[in-house]
Amino acid sequence: METKAAGPGAFARFDLNRVPSPCFVVDEAAVRRNLAILKDVGDRAGAKVLLALKAFSMWSLADLVGEYLDGVCASGLWEARLAREHYRGELTTYSPAYRREDLPEILRLSDTVIFNSPDQIARFADLIAAARGQGEVFEIGLRLNPEHSEAEVAKYDPCQMGSRLGFPVSQLRPEHLEGVDGLHIHALCEQGFEPLQRIWASLEPKLGGMLAQVKWLNLGGGHHVTRADYQREDLIAFLARISERHGLEVYLEPGEAIALDAGILVGEILDTFDNALAVAITDISATCHMPDVIEAPYRPAMLDEAEAGVVVRIGGPSCLAGDIIGDYVFQAPPAPGQRIAFLDQAHYSMVKTNTFNGVPLPAIALWNSQTDALRLVRQFDYTDFRDRLS
Repeated sequence: METKAAGPGAFARFDLNRVPSPCFVVDEAAVRRNLAILKDVGDRAGAKVLLALKAFSMWSLADLVGEYLDGVCASGLWEARLAREHYRGELTTYSPAYRREDLPEILRLSDTVIFNSPDQIARFADLIAAARGQGEVFEIGLRLNPEHSEAEVAKYDPCQMGSRLGFPVSQLRPEHLEGVDGLHIHALCEQGFEPLQRIWASLEPKLGGMLAQVKWLNLGGGHHVTRADYQREDLIAFLARISERHGLEVYLEPGEAIALDAGILVGEILDTFDNALAVAITDISATCHMPDVIEAPYRPAMLDEAEAGVVVRIGGPSCLAGDIIGDYVFQAPPAPGQRIAFLDQAHYSMVKTNTFNGVPLPAIALWNSQTDALRLVRQFDYTDFRDRLS
């Protein structure tokens, strides 16, 4: 995969030495800008927009999110708890499968619970009835697999052969929608408008008259709505057209779009040497701090990378041989103590960090590029590593 980072933006003037290393730095002004774009799309299209916590769950900004969006979506019990503790607005929860012992609390916390198959809904009918009998109010959704692939990388394609995500639309029958209030369709990954349009063109005829049985349609996430080249006017018209044609309330669940180009990961060069090429070890670990670098894989953009000079392979401090971030160009060989930063790291990287090898977690800082105010939100220590173990 190729990085979608648009460039350094305001971080071009941020002093990397203002924060501890390693450290995520999130620009509040950039997040606000993205939220304003998403609110404008929702308002003009008559659609609701929810933040996908799986991509960006920095709850220090929950109040800011609440100023612009209609709510959040969770991927399970713990995210649902986080949503109710810190965020406001609607809460939609979806998981490929639920543990029976978790579902009563999920039903209590959520405004909408989306299931992965009709069999799951039937299997948990007693819990659903019991929750409603206790006065809980919620709606039920069903995730569909449109069986139309648009994702660039197979492992990130919800519609790949044998996918576990969503009920195949080719198997959907009207009786499967009994007791179902809406349909959920998530088939994109970091993509623009045209793939969404093609997915819907493929899916709409397959649904036939069944759309008349439901009240809402959730088009999931993966929409890069806040990217400069996204066809937002086309999206607005598209959402409004679906709503008008089928009498449905339409939802979007962007995650990455909220934090796109809104954060960096600051690190420090710890050591350098030569081994067929120049090698630098940093306190940023791909496997611990940016696992998508290995899983996708992709090469994150580096702040102020030179156009010409010496090529340096940058890797992390863990013992994993594959803990390599990538090869980067420096004007001169970097030296221990030099600060570096990787762009567009607010989404997914922060929520996926781990302490493999006892590698410390990055601190989290909130910066406002308009006022230059900087606040260190969270620092982690040895106890965060120790208390995950036994």
